[in-house]
Amino acid sequence: MEILIGADPELFLQQDGQYISAYNLIPGTKEAPHPVDGGAIQVDGMAAEFNIDPADSFEQFDGNINTVLAKLREMIPGNANLSIVPSVTFTDEVMDVQPDEALALGCDPDFNAYTGQINEAPVPSVLGRRTAGGHVHVGWTKDQDVEDPVHFDSCMQLARQLDYFLGLPSLFADHDDERREMYGKAGAFRAKPYGMEYRTLSNFWVTAPEY
Repeated sequence: MEILIGADPELFLQQDGQYISAYNLIPGTKEAPHPVDGGAIQVDGMAAEFNIDPADSFEQFDGNINTVLAKLREMIPGNANLSIVPSVTFTDEVMDVQPDEALALGCDPDFNAYTGQINEAPVPSVLGRRTAGGHVHVGWTKDQDVEDPVHFDSCMQLARQLDYFLGLPSLFADHDDERREMYGKAGAFRAKPYGMEYRTLSNFWVTAPEY
């Protein structure tokens, strides 16, 4: 069985010491990501998101991450830079000028691997708080019905294993509790036609190859 690993981390933009919205500053949307070598780039709310082509080795995974990150940095306008942090709080001035699509929180629901139930939609405790995930995608099949009970159960079982191998160890490196108030509960996952998406991790691991 061939196993492929992908990812779609979210990052924030910072300019002159202030977090700014990525909306309208970089190309690509969820519906139409902007393709680049090694993956694609898009706006996700007020964050910049990139995804990588599925990889079958660490070398390919790491290479795809670095390739797409470099392209994203080239596309950022002016003197803005990427900030790889799990959560930020935008000022009221920034929030007040965002369109509705940039302010929207959440998209398709994800599930709890221990109950099989849908996780509750996030509600920020501070209006301008936004968080960034570092979701991991695992592919081992194709064209699966995401509602098929057998496939869904396989995804649940894998999410539990990933909690053990990724989720729990991440707590020693990712100390941001603000994101965990909204996203990243244990066993958060989505079934996919190609396998599953593990949604517990923040973007902390993008900062270093050893992560």
